[in-house]
Amino acid sequence: MSSVKDWAAPNPITENRGGLIGKGVDRYEGRLKVTGSAPYAYEVDAPSRPAIGYMATAAIAKGRIARIDTKAAEASPGVLLVWSHLNAPAQAPRGTRANPRSQRPSNPVLASDRIENFGQTVAFVVADTFENARAAANLVEIEYAAEPGVVDFVASLDQADQPPGEEDVHIGDFPAAYAAAPVSVDETYESPIQNHVQMEPCATTAWWDGDKVTVHTSIQMVKGGQHALAETLAIPSADVHLLTRYIGGGFGGKGQAYDDLILAALGARALGRPVKLAYTRQQMFHGTIHRPAVSMRVRLGAQPDGRLTAFAVEATTHCARNAIFTEHAANFSRNLYAAPNRLTGHRLVKMDLPGAGPMRAPGEAPGMLSLECAMDELAEKLGLDPIELRIRNEPEVDPETGKPFSVRQLVRCMREGAAHFGWERRKAQPRQVRDGRWLVGMGMAAAIRGNFLLPAKAGVRIDADGIITLRQGMTDIGTGTYTILAQIAAETMGVPMEQVKVEMGDSDFPPAPGSGGQFGAATAGSAAYDAGMNLRKALTELAVGDPNSPLYGGPAEYVTFENGNIAIENRSETLAALVARAAPEGVYVEGSISPAADARDYSQHTYGAHFAEVGVDVVTGEVRMRKMFGVFAAGRILNAKTAKSQITGGMIWGVGAALTESNVVDPRYGSFINQDMAGYLVPAHADIVDLDAVFLDEADDKANPMGIKGVGELGICGAGAAVANAIYNATGVRLRDYPMTPEKVLAGMLAVGL
Repeated sequence: MSSVKDWAAPNPITENRGGLIGKGVDRYEGRLKVTGSAPYAYEVDAPSRPAIGYMATAAIAKGRIARIDTKAAEASPGVLLVWSHLNAPAQAPRGTRANPRSQRPSNPVLASDRIENFGQTVAFVVADTFENARAAANLVEIEYAAEPGVVDFVASLDQADQPPGEEDVHIGDFPAAYAAAPVSVDETYESPIQNHVQMEPCATTAWWDGDKVTVHTSIQMVKGGQHALAETLAIPSADVHLLTRYIGGGFGGKGQAYDDLILAALGARALGRPVKLAYTRQQMFHGTIHRPAVSMRVRLGAQPDGRLTAFAVEATTHCARNAIFTEHAANFSRNLYAAPNRLTGHRLVKMDLPGAGPMRAPGEAPGMLSLECAMDELAEKLGLDPIELRIRNEPEVDPETGKPFSVRQLVRCMREGAAHFGWERRKAQPRQVRDGRWLVGMGMAAAIRGNFLLPAKAGVRIDADGIITLRQGMTDIGTGTYTILAQIAAETMGVPMEQVKVEMGDSDFPPAPGSGGQFGAATAGSAAYDAGMNLRKALTELAVGDPNSPLYGGPAEYVTFENGNIAIENRSETLAALVARAAPEGVYVEGSISPAADARDYSQHTYGAHFAEVGVDVVTGEVRMRKMFGVFAAGRILNAKTAKSQITGGMIWGVGAALTESNVVDPRYGSFINQDMAGYLVPAHADIVDLDAVFLDEADDKANPMGIKGVGELGICGAGAAVANAIYNATGVRLRDYPMTPEKVLAGMLAVGL
């Protein structure tokens, strides 16, 4: 395993002789998508006419099926099969891991009469058309024996317990330091259930060829989906060929396999023909995971000069009773601000709701809605500017581990952001700026998101025509992975982008961990870079060892790759000429990446600072964005265009989290009230005006060979808190219950006499 010292040496990416790294390259697959030519999972061409599946779902939160009658559905026009728990094909018991090194266990569908949450699949119909399948599914008669379920998070907080295998982190003596602090804050902030609401619903097209199944599905993790299907069907992983070439959004909600994958494969096997199955928009809300609600208590104790002496962040969240997941909303705070006495931890409430799971920036997104507002509340008590308070608590080393930071430019983000945004215009006292019926205020918040590198592989091939093909079991969920991998391959090999072909999303390709956790670009990209370097070595050996090459006998260490040529000083030939002559069958190599042996010796993160200006209508309580700006430090930027798209998309999501986005549980059924895009409110174009972001120059040679980091989740971290702080600055109303809807804002203004 290499060390970070190796990564500090110059390489083709850091030298960037072709100028492709950092350039705002158009999306590799952009034309296919805008012309509707990119086949998503439900749209792929099957080898024969597919049948169409439809799921019937449970109408209670907890209990069992007392009676189910499928006769009418079976007799309905065009119906090919109807399954319930009474006749579903055998599947491996839940949790089975029979295949070696399996990344996911079995998760059978229609396995029993038990109901674990509203929206659980209780019957499956396959017919000749979607309309016939849906009509038949609605004819399935079900009677339930309902049982009392836990579906109210706030009412169940007293049932919270420590997550399995976790302990609170204590540093110093927080209780004593907090009690002795002359200035303190002790507040609790609430953030609600949120749903991913990807444009593309989860969907699968499946068919069999003998004992082997091919599935095109919408999933972020190729190997995870392949293994989950293999385990559930009790077949070898090698008998599952999973493809996920184009994905219409994921945000963490497609990080796991769902019932569509299992049922489509089972249905195709039973019928001997391809089967397509997609969740409806309404089914997506209950049949897939969501971000859980979080109740977060923040306690800060400080000296009059603003130095934190006591720091506690404690989060309570919830999960499905039989699918443990903890929203680690306190973890980020362990690395953000200095304080000698610290307490962080989590509590978990098990509930009878659909599964909770990761959603863009899991942990940081709800967590920073709390801490970054608490810091502003403390700043006001101290009479300090919010930025100054944060700077005074800037740590020299990681506050929890004591490790040095790889690169940390948080203070620079805040200072440069303040200068660009016009922070000096902010009035420290609330309610000082008015524009007609609008109260105007400014707010800011810091941003942090951990940086990760996971093991990955990639394969690269050059053919006799000089075309370089990169293959990797990676995914692109709309973030630009196709594009940045093409840039990395082109820059590494010294060829134009037009000479590179990228193929991804196939379980037969060298494995990568997939898209998620903000680790995708660094992980997949580093493996692609390593494969490219291995190809350079192979081509160098080919050229200097070929008597017919102008490079024959030359020193290998002087070989360069540029403009599609391989050269030693003034001797050169095209890569295509070399391969066509010396290796007409082409040259294929693989590369890999793993964390450096000493990577854990450093604290690695991405950082940023958000600035927001809002107007609040004194009559209605409506909040309107007037301006938003962010400055971010996230390693070397691979593509200026896609990186900015990702970071500003996260900022917009943060605005939604602050102002509109939530879901409420109906206590009668354990169902979410909002089940479509009409009721689940996210910002529209008219809601977002004058929003911009910039990146600081940065290269983190402790992160990976290219010095890059992820940007997909950093943009949402802290964004909502900047909006909340701006609302307070405008109105003097401090709300701690997200989202900050007009009703809540208006009630707060009335309470303070506005």
